[in-house]
Amino acid sequence: QVQLVESGGGLVQAGGSLRLSCAASGRTFSSIAMGWFRQAPGKEREFVAAISVGGSFTYYSDSVKGRATISRDNAKNTVYLQMNSLKPEDTALYTCAAAKFTAPSMRSDYYASWGQGTQVTVSS
Repeated sequence: QVQLVESGGGLVQAGGSLRLSCAASGRTFSSIAMGWFRQAPGKEREFVAAISVGGSFTYYSDSVKGRATISRDNAKNTVYLQMNSLKPEDTALYTCAAAKFTAPSMRSDYYASWGQGTQVTVSS
């Protein structure tokens, strides 16, 4: 089991940027894909981004494509989500997740471990 702790959320004005971090414990981090999901109040959890084991392959939802960059540092057991040009509709609880396998996925049931999340609030 991988334990995940997110940080970096906060209140930001529309058009601003945030860099979310997710620190993982456990020796399997470098062998599993990672993802970011978000959930806004009253809405279902939605996929945001995912990254392969080595970081060569990344996937993004259409809603953040071009504004978000997912990356990872396997030496630090950390995955990042850089969000730029933030919009009020980006307001949500952002959660990172560790996949069951080496390949990333947009499906939430593909992920075995979840963090508690970090809140991102974008004001207009």
